[in-house]
Amino acid sequence: MDSLQVERLKSAYNDFSPELVKFTLEYGYADIFSRDNLSEKYRQIATISALTALGTAQAQLKFHINAGLNIGLAETEIKEIMLLMTVYSGFPSAINGTNALKEVLAERAEK
Repeated sequence: MDSLQVERLKSAYNDFSPELVKFTLEYGYADIFSRDNLSEKYRQIATISALTALGTAQAQLKFHINAGLNIGLAETEIKEIMLLMTVYSGFPSAINGTNALKEVLAERAEK
């Protein structure tokens, strides 16, 4: 997790729920995401797939789509993830995931 995301997390929740910040950083990132048993690419593929299947985490999905693109996932690979999600989590989640990808790509094009 980059320092900007850490600061966003802290500014959003530190006063209200410092435990959420602590557990997110210490467990989610320090204990799980920092393991070296999967490449960054596979880790992002799994995360994008899971967040798409959930269907309730658009902000997190967009963050991880960006992260995936930043570490070398191609737009076409993420599109394929969304198509695969039609089989496992249904068309609504795949469509929502595709919309998140479109938004990320548009935001990146503006920069």
